[in-house]
Amino acid sequence: MLKIISNIGKYFEMLWIVFSKPQKFKIFWKRLIEEIQLIGIESFPIVVLMSIFMGGVISLQTASNMDVPWLPQYTIGYITRSSTILEFSPTIISLILAGKVGSNISSEIGMMRVTEQIDALEIMGVNSLNYLVLPKIVAAIIFFPILVTFSMGLSLLGGWLALIASGLSSTDAYVFGLRSFFKVSDIFYALSKTTVFGFIIVSISSFYGFYTKGGAIDVGRSSTQAVVNSSIAILLANFFITQMFLL
Repeated sequence: MLKIISNIGKYFEMLWIVFSKPQKFKIFWKRLIEEIQLIGIESFPIVVLMSIFMGGVISLQTASNMDVPWLPQYTIGYITRSSTILEFSPTIISLILAGKVGSNISSEIGMMRVTEQIDALEIMGVNSLNYLVLPKIVAAIIFFPILVTFSMGLSLLGGWLALIASGLSSTDAYVFGLRSFFKVSDIFYALSKTTVFGFIIVSISSFYGFYTKGGAIDVGRSSTQAVVNSSIAILLANFFITQMFLL
């Protein structure tokens, strides 16, 4: 228990240092572009793959379980859209990215720590936390909502493809369901969650990487802890944010 409290204190202390003013904005912008490439653009393939199949599964399960004859066919599109936007795209994609992005960040910073590269930065007078972590957090806050927006569209496309291939519904009924009872606030809710999740993933992963001690085995251990704790934090944050927005 004392270790958990100590880690929480170190985490917030780290954030205080991270969000200090960058020493050189030219270097910050260069690092930010690099991190957008690594964190955002390189995550597109896995987001595309997961989203298309996720949407297909949601629509097929909904269609196969519509045993009540008085339920209209557009219900499939409506449930697929609601499930995708409100929960599956922001939460499931963020959990997937916690594994991909989080482990990469923790391993990268952890290796810099055990090979004394971070010590070298600090000897040169560089704010290592600000230099290493701030561009990653800003890149995640900027690009995670973009990734999830693409995920929403691809999931709905995947749902349509699955229904057409299986013959369980028509295009007109599915599209009508997608448009039925739509609320713009659902998009705002989903993207707000995604922004918080992106911050959680990068900050927690950076924390475990930065405070790694030992050698290569400890870097792997820190990476595992980063993924596990980021995932737990995402689920907890999802619960509280849902209560704040939807209840």
